[in-house]
Amino acid sequence: MREAAFVKQNKDKWQRFERALQNNALLPPGELSSLYLEVTDHLSYAQTFYPGSNTLHYVNGLASRAHQKIYRNKKEPKNRFVTFFTEEFPREFYQYQKQLLLAFLVFVLFVAAGSFSAASDGAFVRSILGDAYVNMTLDNIANDDPMAVYKKMGEMEMFLGITINNVRVALMAFVFGIFAGLGTLFIIMQNAIMLGSFQYFFYEKGLLWESVRTIWIHGTIEISVIIVAACAGLVVGKGILFPGTYSRLTSFINGIKAGLKIVISTVPFFILAGFLEGFVTRHTEMPDWLAILIISGSLALILFYYVFYPIILHRKLPDEPTNSIP
Repeated sequence: MREAAFVKQNKDKWQRFERALQNNALLPPGELSSLYLEVTDHLSYAQTFYPGSNTLHYVNGLASRAHQKIYRNKKEPKNRFVTFFTEEFPREFYQYQKQLLLAFLVFVLFVAAGSFSAASDGAFVRSILGDAYVNMTLDNIANDDPMAVYKKMGEMEMFLGITINNVRVALMAFVFGIFAGLGTLFIIMQNAIMLGSFQYFFYEKGLLWESVRTIWIHGTIEISVIIVAACAGLVVGKGILFPGTYSRLTSFINGIKAGLKIVISTVPFFILAGFLEGFVTRHTEMPDWLAILIISGSLALILFYYVFYPIILHRKLPDEPTNSIP
């Protein structure tokens, strides 16, 4: 690569990193470390292909300043656990909005595919949900309590079981990202087709609203954070397929680190979804307005934390000009 093209490709990252160093590290420590690793990769590249150049001197100086700031003067705050969720993660998550959108669109596509398949083939729902579940639900419908499945287990037992299972699904969506993201897409497909066929089953029985007002009390958060976990897997896949100026190994490691942070961010939401399913969803007698309030509040919470709040934090980053780059 010609030196001018190399500078043009990376100068925005260098400027952002330099702004962070000049403004007392307004970026979270994890993101600073990630940028530092990328700068050191650029330094190695410049040493190999542009020895003695101004570009090499600039990147070397930037890497030296970063090393001193991050690794010599770095102090972990006592409230790191809190700041991870309130500042560090949402600020970093801004750069993964495209992967989040892709996960969402793929999920919606396969929900539609599941619904269409259920409408086209009467046996499809049984093949996806299983005969035992379908027969049990039909019995519940006959007994005028179609959502009785949420009342059969004890509250705490259901809360723990659902939460553990949801975290397991999230981890699978993340880990399967190592198959270039294809494994993650498979997990999305499985869950989305199941949801689409499930909802069509109740629509066919004239119980769509009854199912929506009940299931989405917990499902709004549950499904949303499964999509977020799938985003984590796609981040890993992107790190493998598109390393950019990183070495492929470094890009893969960075993708794993970023994806793991995304998965960690979902755990409190999975706990909340498990609580709602175990303790709230079973109250099918609640008025419609209360169910709508819970569903709307859950959706607003997810959209704020994973979409709007990262944008707000990103806009607070300084963008004033810095020292010139060769």
